[in-house]
Amino acid sequence: MTTDTGSGGKNRERQDGGGYTYAGAGVSIEAGNALVKAIGPLAKATARPGATSELGGFGGFFDPKAAGYKDPLLVAANDGVGTKLKLAIGHDRHDTVGIDLVAMCVNDLIVQGAEPLFFLDYFATGQLENGVAERVVAGIADGCKQAGCALIGGETAEMPGMYADGDYDLAGFCVGGVERGEQLTGEAVAPGNVLLGLASSGVHSNGYSLVRRLADDFGWKMDRPAVFDRDRLLIDALIEPTRIYVASLLPLIREGLINGLAHITGGGLLENIPRILPKGSHAQVHADSWDQPRLMAFLQAQGNIEPAEMARTFNCGIGMVLAVEADKADDLAARLAEAGESVLRVGSIEAGERGCTVRGSRGTWSGTSDWEATHLG
Repeated sequence: MTTDTGSGGKNRERQDGGGYTYAGAGVSIEAGNALVKAIGPLAKATARPGATSELGGFGGFFDPKAAGYKDPLLVAANDGVGTKLKLAIGHDRHDTVGIDLVAMCVNDLIVQGAEPLFFLDYFATGQLENGVAERVVAGIADGCKQAGCALIGGETAEMPGMYADGDYDLAGFCVGGVERGEQLTGEAVAPGNVLLGLASSGVHSNGYSLVRRLADDFGWKMDRPAVFDRDRLLIDALIEPTRIYVASLLPLIREGLINGLAHITGGGLLENIPRILPKGSHAQVHADSWDQPRLMAFLQAQGNIEPAEMARTFNCGIGMVLAVEADKADDLAARLAEAGESVLRVGSIEAGERGCTVRGSRGTWSGTSDWEATHLG
């Protein structure tokens, strides 16, 4: 990893010798070098066939042939953590946002049938605090190990004047591989397919602008036990990292048992499922078929949020949706449960206009009557 050497900030004081220095402008090359040295072992621990994890060069190499691929298609994804970082920064919870960063990228790759191969990160801040940066990168390395991909490089940018004191931002970039012809495009999804949902670990990494607005407006006490889980502090429930689904899904994908996958991110269930549907297919999601997580019920009650708004804002307890053949659904659910997933049958694919309808009965998600919400994609 390298330290950004862009233009300095507002500190233009001359040094003792009378000349300007980069350190005097607010950028410490020494701190950047120390960070690279400190995180080297973290990156090395993510090494996998096809990649080395030595840091400090101008780029990272990856050999698909050494990873076992014969004719791979490369699939690339990039993402960030969003305003969840404000909670991490404000409450000294830097250890797991790196997992979020990796999860948001690798989960987007696995839905296309691609195995995550290597990852690069971008960490930007006004003034480098190595203790914080190391904790963040340790989380990134943890996420890479969970996903089976190598952390082969990145960029640490120290830019005085660009960020408020203590603030930082993250971006992640991941490349995956899938043998030609084995990629998931959604074309195999068809009426009659069953929709299986894999439980989320929490809010994941979307919807935090609304979460933070509720926290501010209602004066949440983050350092106290959550009303919906007295064994956890509220901040810890809210900062729970995004679940990584790669290890449980990849074997099933390679066996050709999954027709389509949707990662439930921004836009919720309502807007993400249609992204994998061919024309003539409509997803019917039955909210009655699983219990609303207590965290989601808390958010909904605090904001008096309508069920339809929940369905397009949060994952509502479902982080990944699979479209599978009806006669394979039970076996796949059992295998996923053995792999550590909580699996729910959440709906089906019907003939109709391309899109998704989420519906529930009176009382489901606090609905005052039977309700439904539809998004056409």
